[in-house]
Amino acid sequence: MTAARPLTVFFSVGEPSGDVHGANLIRQLQSRCRDLRAVGYGGPRMAEAGCDLHADLTALAVMWLARVLLNLHKFWELLSRADRYFRRHRPDAVVLIDYPGFNWWIARRAKAHGIPVFYYTPPQIWSWASWRVKKMRRFVDHVLCSLPFEEAWFRERGCNATFVGHPFFDEVRRQEYDEAFLQQYHGRQGPLVTILPGSRTQEVTHNLKWFLKAARRIRAEVPGVRFAMAAFKPRQAELARREVAAAGLPIEVHVGKTPELIHLADCCMSVSGSVSLELLHHTTPTVILYWISRPAYFVQGFFRNVKYITLVNLLAADELYPDDLTPYDPLQEDAEKVLFPEYLTCEDKSAELAAHVIQWLSDPAKRQSRIAELAKLKTEVAAGGASARAAQYIVQTLAKRPARTFRPHFVPGHRASARSEAA
Repeated sequence: MTAARPLTVFFSVGEPSGDVHGANLIRQLQSRCRDLRAVGYGGPRMAEAGCDLHADLTALAVMWLARVLLNLHKFWELLSRADRYFRRHRPDAVVLIDYPGFNWWIARRAKAHGIPVFYYTPPQIWSWASWRVKKMRRFVDHVLCSLPFEEAWFRERGCNATFVGHPFFDEVRRQEYDEAFLQQYHGRQGPLVTILPGSRTQEVTHNLKWFLKAARRIRAEVPGVRFAMAAFKPRQAELARREVAAAGLPIEVHVGKTPELIHLADCCMSVSGSVSLELLHHTTPTVILYWISRPAYFVQGFFRNVKYITLVNLLAADELYPDDLTPYDPLQEDAEKVLFPEYLTCEDKSAELAAHVIQWLSDPAKRQSRIAELAKLKTEVAAGGASARAAQYIVQTLAKRPARTFRPHFVPGHRASARSEAA
């Protein structure tokens, strides 16, 4: 289906992963609307897809209140710029992708101007901030859910929600590997452990030292083991190389090779995030770490509503909101049922990280059993097509809207005569 009239869609995307999802959605919208104009905030992948970027919002991917406050003046400037654009240009729709906080402000201003708001891959407020559903209900017209259980959760709370699937599976399906890079690794002996320290610099600085400490333990127990690390940005790669050199470990650090390094890995150590879905796609046994400060760990206990922080574990869980919300413990009952052992912590869990990897590399039966379990879940939940379904929904919804009429905007310098004519 092709849209009957040109569409202007304003995007607000602040995460590197959201930049990927936004780019794929833009391509799907373009295939349905030849005259589509995509504008707004995003990142380099969206720009490549044809989005007219007003600013690279992914450069401001920050976490925690203190970091947000330090950048508040930048967010305020971007919000004011978006508000002026809504007032002067009246886009047909605003599409938000994750990035709660700033995107609530964008949604509020869009609604004030009567512009329909679509939230694609909405924030996981069901897991940590359920009271924010009031904002979703007030400021968002259409919630395009990425996880199967989200549609019912949002609908039960008065939101207009539709399940379209997770766009990350679209991205992994269309990935093309660097074959020359793969060949370099295929000729090497020994199992490979890939380290994924995160896409935010803040994540890298918090988690990397524990991964390196775990790597040292693994190297002492597994003969011939090799390590490689995937960095999201060159600056993060340089930071990682300095830490690796200081630790005296033979770990190669690569930028822009995350798909290849996951594909090559016998198992992984990773931070929590949407990358877990890519790991599921590859059925790669993985242990998850998310280290935060002690005050942050104390605070999260008041807001977290679910037991697990990893999407794969949530998708595999029998119950989304169990009575026991204590973080994962390898000694807990049914710990083996947790597909990606995960450690949300403010302590040193390097020994635990290493223990999982050592077990998978030393016991082929254990590793194959975990791969089979991941393959089963992949068959159940990892279908593609989210970007196409979301684009179709947006185009069809906007096609049903009556043509809008706007109040007249007078040419500067002619306001007095316009008022006299009206009188």
